[in-house]
Amino acid sequence: MLTINKTAEKSHLTIGLQGEVDASNSVELDEVIQEALDANIKNILVDGTELQYISSAGLGVFMSYLEDFNEQNILFIIYGLNDKVMNVFHILGLDQLITIIDSREEAEKLVHEA
Repeated sequence: MLTINKTAEKSHLTIGLQGEVDASNSVELDEVIQEALDANIKNILVDGTELQYISSAGLGVFMSYLEDFNEQNILFIIYGLNDKVMNVFHILGLDQLITIIDSREEAEKLVHEA
């Protein structure tokens, strides 16, 4: 089960993920990110503090947008992943392609520095 919460702030959009991202619900995550791109949002933070699991389908959603983020100069940051979820990103090398940091405070600092 996945719950997605969107919080629009002055300088960024935060997408909060709670539960598990898998093949059955990765389309929901895809739609939220696409909506952010369509709205021309330039700073997207993903709050992973309550994310328990992510499948290859969920990772594929993030991977499918990497080129769009680069082309549109979008700052995309994931923060707060637990060790188990972070390990999945690391094994696949996505931690080299996506900015992944520990805390919301660090993420917001990067947004303000951009």
